[in-house]
Amino acid sequence: MTRTWRYAALALTVAAAALGCAAEETPDAGQPGASSLADAVVVEFRIANGSVSPVNARKEAEVGQPIDLVVDSDAADELHVHATPEYTFAVRPAAGQRFRFTVEVPGRVEVELHHAGKIVATVVVRP
Repeated sequence: MTRTWRYAALALTVAAAALGCAAEETPDAGQPGASSLADAVVVEFRIANGSVSPVNARKEAEVGQPIDLVVDSDAADELHVHATPEYTFAVRPAAGQRFRFTVEVPGRVEVELHHAGKIVATVVVRP
């Protein structure tokens, strides 16, 4: 096999592996076990000029149901999800940031904006 063909075969292998990983991370809604955006509980909030709006939104979800945080921000911060398991997301100064997580243990889950010191949402997760 010539060097060109080896590089081509390697490139195809890498591309196929990347496509396989992408498919695992973002499954099609039609696949078994896949969840669409419509199935998710959505919490939207905005950080602008040092203020957070809304503060302490109330939502409900079920164990394993996707929860999406949709953030428009003019400042960097960090989201902490106090759940089992816990999650941390870096917020950038940008519009339309989406962070998805699931909760495996029922209970009250607080979503805290760390640097602003605000609870942006409390999600009651049911079995």
